[in-house]
Amino acid sequence: MNVTTPLLQVRGLRREYPAGDQTLVVLRDVDLDIAAGEFVAIVGASGSGKSTLMNILGCLDRPTAGSYRVAGRETGSLDPDELAELRREHFGFVFQRYHLLPDLSALGNVETPAIYAGKDAGARRERARSLLTRLGLAERLGHKPGQLSGGQQQRVSIARALMNGGEVILADEPTGALDSASGAEMLALLKELHGEGHTIILVTHDANVAAHARRVIEISDGVIVADRRTESEAAPVPRAAAKAGAQGWRAAWDRFAEAFRMAVLAMAAHRLRTFLTMLGIIIGIASVVSVVALGEGSRQRILTDISSIGTNIIDIYPGAGFGDMRSARVRTLVPADADVLAQQDYVDSVTPGVSSGVALRYGNVSVNAQVAGVGEQYFRVRGVEIDEGVAFDADAVRRQSQDVVIDPNTRAKLFPNGAEAIGQVILLGNVPCRIIGVTRKKDSAFGSSENLNVFVPYTTAMSRLLGQSYLRNITVRVSDEVSMAAAEQAITQLLTQRHGRQDFFVSNIDSVRQTVEQTTQTMTLLVSSIALISLVVGGIGVMNIMLVSVTERTREIGVRMAVGARQSDILQQFLIEAVLVCLFGGLLGVLLAVAIGSVFARVGGNFQMVYSVTSMVVAFACSTLIGVVFGFLPARSAARLDPVEALARE
Repeated sequence: MNVTTPLLQVRGLRREYPAGDQTLVVLRDVDLDIAAGEFVAIVGASGSGKSTLMNILGCLDRPTAGSYRVAGRETGSLDPDELAELRREHFGFVFQRYHLLPDLSALGNVETPAIYAGKDAGARRERARSLLTRLGLAERLGHKPGQLSGGQQQRVSIARALMNGGEVILADEPTGALDSASGAEMLALLKELHGEGHTIILVTHDANVAAHARRVIEISDGVIVADRRTESEAAPVPRAAAKAGAQGWRAAWDRFAEAFRMAVLAMAAHRLRTFLTMLGIIIGIASVVSVVALGEGSRQRILTDISSIGTNIIDIYPGAGFGDMRSARVRTLVPADADVLAQQDYVDSVTPGVSSGVALRYGNVSVNAQVAGVGEQYFRVRGVEIDEGVAFDADAVRRQSQDVVIDPNTRAKLFPNGAEAIGQVILLGNVPCRIIGVTRKKDSAFGSSENLNVFVPYTTAMSRLLGQSYLRNITVRVSDEVSMAAAEQAITQLLTQRHGRQDFFVSNIDSVRQTVEQTTQTMTLLVSSIALISLVVGGIGVMNIMLVSVTERTREIGVRMAVGARQSDILQQFLIEAVLVCLFGGLLGVLLAVAIGSVFARVGGNFQMVYSVTSMVVAFACSTLIGVVFGFLPARSAARLDPVEALARE
């Protein structure tokens, strides 16, 4: 490109803004050519349109009409990311108010454009050091903007403008916020950069500042009214455009790392707000994990209790089902049925059963008790252990012996002072019986029973107490390796064949177990769904706070866009922040749930909450999803901000 070929070319440029019902015209049909290597000052009174023209030249703003070309490239047809590329590769901005990122050091601020350009980390760090050292800030590399003077901050902004090459330096009132000495140093520095081949475009209202330029363009009411060149102006020396950085995975990773770092810095800078934002997520995650753990703990406790009385037990009763009023007249269930069932391969043990309530007496103590006539295998079938003495055997059943086994409740009633019970004779109604054993105390699945129970051979109960030949029920314990459904079907077929019809029904604990499992799962799902509502509420809170954060950090967004950040870079930064808030909230929620379980274990006796790794993983997945879903809208809102409007906000 020769020196007469315009680097920046403007034709018929107009910029209008809506002002209520009217339209405010800021620039009117501006034509302008700026060659590479020129030092141009744009002067005019406040409101003349000079800053608007600079913003359009720097691709921070778009014209309402007309054409603007950069190195022959029409900018009107470029999308936001392509405009960001132009700002990143061709322009460097020196703002009146510096516009440095407050959470970054001087070195970090200068590096930022190179990160978005995809420059190598080592190379960009070295160049940033070199630029700051050249500008006299070698001792201030790690200082943040708040620790620097106005002149030092302006030098940092110049170093940032030069980071990617700074083919065109756009300086908006660069001396306006500086004292006279610092202002003179700034102008000398701009002249030095011009001597090195940079194209300098200086916007000022001060004629003395404009006098340092080689070309002065005066603008008034949006129209160029003068374009003067100094007589001593030498031919401008154009500077070669900087080469774009790498665009591979390393560049993408660097941009992600920068977005991640800024998200963490933003969270750390507003700790209380971040925690309050997390609170809804913490409560929601803790609720979900705790409810699942509570439900699983309850389920396992109930199933353990049910298992203690045997889940492989099938009870056979006469009649059509529980509540059948005709069942008392069905007398076809007999001891021979139990004998046949005991011979089946799928049966572990069997006990016939009859029962009746009787008056129980010992000495001068008389109580009501439940007498169960059972077989010798009853204690294996029901998992009942003998605490004192022995149980009756098959011979006692065959002889219709008057031996009994009592439970601990009966022992306590008849022998309140711990007297010896074994060998004592008690009366069951009018039938004397000798105590040969006492069972071990055993709570049922529904709590401890206070009933008094006495066990006698079923033959004794049928002949001496009840005077009947039929059974009330038969209880079968199925072998462990056999399916309960298959065993139930086989029993039904066998007894139906023996009786000629099905005048009985069967019941098993397994069905109760399944019902309990289904009920607990349903309740856990219900309560978990309620807990999920708090997660959604927490997500809405995250979205609201992130929207506030976008509003508060609008100027930061504008600065990042001015130095070349893509829309995807801004979107990524705010999305990462939302996800981090939700992830940390999820972690704290899980820890809170575990703490609740620990407290519960200390005060809840032998009941414990059972935590599920799956529920915790799902909780983390939910918190991440909430961060993405509810963080997307604020992040997109930030990414779509207009750079010039963002920079103008305080």
